Amino acid sequence: MGNPFDTLKKAAHAVAGAPSLFTAARSAGASTSAAADVLAASAAALQIAASASDGTPGLQNAVRHFIWQAYIAGRHGEGVAQAVALAQEEARSTPRDTELDLINNAVGRAYGAAHAATIGRGSLIDALHALVPVAIGKWDAGELIWIKGH
Repeated sequence: MGNPFDTLKKAAHAVAGAPSLFTAARSAGASTSAAADVLAASAAALQIAASASDGTPGLQNAVRHFIWQAYIAGRHGEGVAQAVALAQEEARSTPRDTELDLINNAVGRAYGAAHAATIGRGSLIDALHALVPVAIGKWDAGELIWIKGH
Protein backbone atom coordinates (compact mmCIF):
# COMPACT_ATOMS: atom_id res chain seq x y z
CA MET A 1 0.00 0.00 0.00
CA GLY A 2 1.15 3.57 -0.59
CA ASN A 3 2.48 5.99 1.96
CA PRO A 4 -0.37 6.98 4.33
CA PHE A 5 0.81 10.61 4.26
CA ASP A 6 0.45 10.68 0.47
CA THR A 7 -3.12 9.42 0.85
CA LEU A 8 -3.83 12.12 3.45
CA LYS A 9 -2.43 14.81 1.14
CA LYS A 10 -4.65 13.53 -1.67
CA ALA A 11 -7.66 13.49 0.63
CA ALA A 12 -6.96 17.07 1.73
CA HIS A 13 -6.67 18.11 -1.93
CA ALA A 14 -9.99 16.40 -2.67
CA VAL A 15 -11.76 18.16 0.21
CA ALA A 16 -10.33 21.55 -0.73
CA GLY A 17 -11.37 21.00 -4.34
CA ALA A 18 -14.91 19.84 -3.54
CA PRO A 19 -16.64 23.18 -4.20
CA SER A 20 -15.01 23.51 -7.62
CA LEU A 21 -15.90 19.92 -8.52
CA PHE A 22 -19.50 20.44 -7.45
CA THR A 23 -19.70 23.69 -9.42
CA ALA A 24 -18.10 22.08 -12.49
CA ALA A 25 -20.58 19.19 -12.38
CA ARG A 26 -23.55 21.57 -12.05
CA SER A 27 -22.22 23.80 -14.85
CA ALA A 28 -21.94 20.73 -17.09
CA GLY A 29 -25.62 19.95 -16.53
CA ALA A 30 -25.60 17.64 -13.52
CA SER A 31 -28.46 17.95 -11.07
CA THR A 32 -27.72 18.81 -7.46
CA SER A 33 -27.98 15.14 -6.45
CA ALA A 34 -25.79 14.05 -9.38
CA ALA A 35 -23.16 16.66 -8.43
CA ALA A 36 -23.25 15.34 -4.85
CA ASP A 37 -22.76 11.81 -6.24
CA VAL A 38 -19.71 13.09 -8.15
CA LEU A 39 -18.23 14.33 -4.87
CA ALA A 40 -18.98 11.04 -3.16
CA ALA A 41 -17.34 9.18 -6.05
CA SER A 42 -14.26 11.38 -5.74
CA ALA A 43 -13.80 10.51 -2.08
CA ALA A 44 -14.63 6.82 -2.52
CA ALA A 45 -12.31 6.42 -5.52
CA LEU A 46 -9.41 7.74 -3.45
CA GLN A 47 -10.04 5.20 -0.69
CA ILE A 48 -10.74 2.25 -3.00
CA ALA A 49 -7.66 2.89 -5.13
CA ALA A 50 -5.50 3.10 -1.99
CA SER A 51 -6.78 -0.28 -0.80
CA ALA A 52 -6.28 -1.83 -4.26
CA SER A 53 -2.68 -0.70 -4.65
CA ASP A 54 0.15 -3.17 -4.19
CA GLY A 55 2.76 -0.44 -3.85
CA THR A 56 3.67 -0.34 -7.54
CA PRO A 57 4.73 3.26 -8.27
CA GLY A 58 1.93 5.15 -9.99
CA LEU A 59 -0.63 2.34 -9.84
CA GLN A 60 -2.78 3.84 -7.09
CA ASN A 61 -3.02 7.20 -8.86
CA ALA A 62 -3.79 5.63 -12.25
CA VAL A 63 -6.47 3.35 -10.76
CA ARG A 64 -8.00 6.26 -8.86
CA HIS A 65 -8.29 8.46 -11.93
CA PHE A 66 -9.58 5.62 -14.11
CA ILE A 67 -12.31 4.39 -11.76
CA TRP A 68 -13.35 7.94 -10.85
CA GLN A 69 -13.78 9.06 -14.45
CA ALA A 70 -15.29 5.76 -15.64
CA TYR A 71 -17.89 5.95 -12.87
CA ILE A 72 -18.80 9.59 -13.50
CA ALA A 73 -18.97 9.14 -17.29
CA GLY A 74 -21.01 5.95 -16.91
CA ARG A 75 -23.49 7.45 -14.46
CA HIS A 76 -23.59 11.13 -15.41
CA GLY A 77 -22.16 11.41 -18.92
CA GLU A 78 -18.85 12.26 -20.52
CA GLY A 79 -19.49 16.01 -20.38
CA VAL A 80 -19.88 16.01 -16.61
CA ALA A 81 -16.88 13.72 -16.19
CA GLN A 82 -14.66 15.89 -18.35
CA ALA A 83 -15.75 19.12 -16.66
CA VAL A 84 -15.03 17.67 -13.23
CA ALA A 85 -11.65 16.28 -14.35
CA LEU A 86 -10.59 19.66 -15.70
CA ALA A 87 -11.73 21.40 -12.51
CA GLN A 88 -9.73 18.88 -10.46
CA GLU A 89 -6.55 19.58 -12.39
CA GLU A 90 -7.06 23.33 -12.78
CA ALA A 91 -5.60 24.30 -9.42
CA ARG A 92 -2.63 21.93 -9.66
CA SER A 93 0.89 23.30 -9.86
CA THR A 94 2.43 20.08 -11.14
CA PRO A 95 2.17 20.07 -14.95
CA ARG A 96 3.68 16.61 -15.39
CA ASP A 97 1.26 15.08 -12.88
CA THR A 98 -1.64 16.89 -14.53
CA GLU A 99 -0.63 15.58 -17.95
CA LEU A 100 -0.60 11.98 -16.69
CA ASP A 101 -3.87 12.42 -14.83
CA LEU A 102 -5.59 13.84 -17.92
CA ILE A 103 -4.48 10.84 -19.98
CA ASN A 104 -5.68 8.35 -17.36
CA ASN A 105 -8.91 10.32 -16.95
CA ALA A 106 -9.57 10.10 -20.71
CA VAL A 107 -9.11 6.32 -20.67
CA GLY A 108 -11.56 6.06 -17.77
CA ARG A 109 -14.07 8.38 -19.41
CA ALA A 110 -14.04 6.40 -22.65
CA TYR A 111 -14.54 3.14 -20.76
CA GLY A 112 -17.35 4.62 -18.67
CA ALA A 113 -19.18 5.96 -21.71
CA ALA A 114 -18.88 2.60 -23.48
CA HIS A 115 -20.10 0.65 -20.44
CA ALA A 116 -22.68 3.06 -19.00
CA ALA A 117 -25.40 0.43 -18.75
CA THR A 118 -23.24 -1.77 -16.52
CA ILE A 119 -21.77 1.09 -14.49
CA GLY A 120 -25.25 2.53 -14.00
CA ARG A 121 -26.38 -0.45 -11.92
CA GLY A 122 -25.78 -0.98 -8.22
CA SER A 123 -24.29 1.23 -5.59
CA LEU A 124 -21.48 3.72 -6.05
CA ILE A 125 -19.13 1.56 -3.97
CA ASP A 126 -20.01 -1.62 -5.87
CA ALA A 127 -19.50 0.15 -9.20
CA LEU A 128 -16.10 1.55 -8.19
CA HIS A 129 -14.94 -1.82 -6.85
CA ALA A 130 -16.05 -3.49 -10.10
CA LEU A 131 -13.93 -1.01 -12.05
CA VAL A 132 -10.70 -1.78 -10.16
CA PRO A 133 -9.85 -5.01 -12.03
CA VAL A 134 -10.59 -3.23 -15.31
CA ALA A 135 -8.19 -0.45 -14.32
CA ILE A 136 -5.49 -2.93 -13.34
CA GLY A 137 -5.94 -4.73 -16.66
CA LYS A 138 -5.54 -1.43 -18.48
CA TRP A 139 -2.45 -0.66 -16.35
CA ASP A 140 -0.96 -4.05 -17.26
CA ALA A 141 -1.75 -3.41 -20.95
CA GLY A 142 0.00 -0.02 -20.80
CA GLU A 143 -3.18 1.99 -21.37
CA LEU A 144 -2.88 3.73 -17.99
CA ILE A 145 0.41 5.45 -17.47
CA TRP A 146 2.97 6.69 -15.03
CA ILE A 147 6.43 7.96 -15.79
CA LYS A 148 9.36 6.89 -13.64
CA GLY A 149 10.74 9.75 -11.61
CA HIS A 150 7.32 11.37 -11.61
